Amino acid sequence: MANSPEMRASDADRDRVAAILREHTAQGRITMDEFNERLEQLYQSRTYGELAKLTVDLPDVDLRNRPATVPQSPARRTGMHPGMRAAWGAWASASGINWVIWLIVSLTSEHLIYPWPLWVMGPWGVILLISTVFGSPPPDKPKKPKKLK
Repeated sequence: MANSPEMRASDADRDRVAAILREHTAQGRITMDEFNERLEQLYQSRTYGELAKLTVDLPDVDLRNRPATVPQSPARRTGMHPGMRAAWGAWASASGINWVIWLIVSLTSEHLIYPWPLWVMGPWGVILLISTVFGSPPPDKPKKPKKLK
């Protein structure tokens, strides 16, 4: 049975028309102002006839046969937990600062001082290394919930 213009439209029908309007906006057929005006009218529409008026001046778009989008290259993953990367960064920064302090003190005292930064970076580095090797894997990205029909 064909939909008559007086028949009431559902939320799914309005969502389909909204997708069509978004597609035409993306293709440059209507401006953002026109899109916003039509979207306001869309959600006030009650019948198929009112919905049809919103797209009467636009060509038909088959949303099921849209061209595939170009896949974006995935972000490079190091396989390390983000918190672990931060911990290694803090270790490297603290170690670097300690070595600079040791070098300045050694140069100003005219003889080499015992390399005490090893005591800072050694145990901390061993703990980080054990945590990295035997720690938990990086968390998976949360999946988007599926829409119910």
